[in-house]
Amino acid sequence: MKHILIIAMIISIACAQKSVACTSAIITGRATQDGRPLMWKHRDTGTENSRIIYAWGLKYSYIGITNSSDLKDEEIWAGTNSAGFCIMNTASYNLKDLNDDTKIQDREGIIMRMALECCATLNDFEHFLDTVAKPMGIEANFGVIDAKGGAAYYEASNFTYKKYDANDPATAPNNYIIRTNYSYSGYEDKGMGYIRHENAKYLFENRQNDKFTSEWLLSSASRSYYHSLLNCDLQTTMPQYAIDQDYIPRNSSASATVFQGVRQDEPAERTAMWTVIGFPPCSIAVPLWVKGGEQLPEIMIKSGDDGNSPLCDKAVALKHRVFHIERGNGEKYMHFSLLYNKDGDGIIQKIRPYEKEIFAETYTKVNEWNVTSWYTKEIQDYYKYLNAKIIKIYKELFDL
Repeated sequence: MKHILIIAMIISIACAQKSVACTSAIITGRATQDGRPLMWKHRDTGTENSRIIYAWGLKYSYIGITNSSDLKDEEIWAGTNSAGFCIMNTASYNLKDLNDDTKIQDREGIIMRMALECCATLNDFEHFLDTVAKPMGIEANFGVIDAKGGAAYYEASNFTYKKYDANDPATAPNNYIIRTNYSYSGYEDKGMGYIRHENAKYLFENRQNDKFTSEWLLSSASRSYYHSLLNCDLQTTMPQYAIDQDYIPRNSSASATVFQGVRQDEPAERTAMWTVIGFPPCSIAVPLWVKGGEQLPEIMIKSGDDGNSPLCDKAVALKHRVFHIERGNGEKYMHFSLLYNKDGDGIIQKIRPYEKEIFAETYTKVNEWNVTSWYTKEIQDYYKYLNAKIIKIYKELFDL
C-alpha cells in the first residue's frame, strides 16, 4: 500500500507540472516593426477550455483569459487593463526557497487579476508585490508591460522577487527576454522548459523578418514544430505521426496571446490583446481592446453552462482529431499530417491565409481609427464582423 501511495504522489506531481508549462517573451519597441512593445504568452495547462472576460476592477476595467471552469472569474492567466497595463506569467519550478514550507500555492491567477484591478505601471506592480500579504502563494515569472514604455519580468516567489528589465541592454542585449518554466535567479539546472527556451531562442534569432510582429509570434512561433535538441523541424520533414514532446505547441497548449502595447505618445486605450483561444495550431487570432467594452466577440466568451467559448470548442474539437489515439500512451502521439503536410491542406495551412487576412484588415482598421478616434461602438461593430467571418471560416473549412 505504501508503494502505491508513493507512485500516486509521483504521478500527481508529474501531472501538476505538465499542467502549467508555458513559453513567453517580452520584446521592446526597439525590436518591433512599428515601435510598439510586444509581450507573448503561449499557455500550457491541464485545462483545455478557456474564454475571455471583461470586468471592472477596483481602479481599472480589464479583459483577460480565464479557465472556462472558473465560473466566478477569480483567476486571470493573461490580461490588460484600461491603463494599458498588461500582465502574464509562466510557472517556475526552481525559484521557491528550499526552506520555504508555505502550504498556500497556485495563486498566480489571483495575483494577476488583483494587479489588473489596481496597477497602471511597473512601479505600481512593484509596490503591489511589496505590499500584498505574504506569503503570496506564487512561484512564477511574471511578464509586465505598461503604456509608459516599461517592460520587465519579475521572478517572484512567496516572499521576494527579482526584476529583469527588458529595456536594460545588459539584461536584454537583443531587446527581448525569453522565459519558460525556470527562473534565471532560481536553482541552477532545476525547473522545466529548457528545450522550449532554446526552441524559442532559435526561432527569435533566425526569423526571416528583422523586426518582430504580433502576427509572426502567433502564426509562426506558437505554431512552430522546431525541436532544438533534435535539431529538426516537423514542418520540414512532414511525418504522418510524431511524438509530442518539448515543442512550443503541445497537447497541453490551451491559448496564445500577444499584447501589443503603445508608443509613449499614444493613448493607453490603443493597447491590443491578440488572442488565439484554444489549441493554437487549430485556432485563429482575434484582436481585443479594453476600449471595446464588455460586448466582446461572442465566439470568445461564455456561451453555455459549461463556460466554454465557441471558438475554443472548435479548436479543441480539431485538436482531438490530431490527438485521436486514446489507448495506452496515445495522448503523446499526434497525427501531424492533419496539421501540416506536403499537399498544403493541413489545419495550420488552411487557417493561415484567413488569419493573415484578419491581421491585414485589423491594421487597416486601426490606422483609420488613429486618424479619427477610437469609439467603443466602432470596435464592437468590428467584433461583430470578425465574429461572423470566423464562424464562416470554421464552417466552410472544417464543418464546425
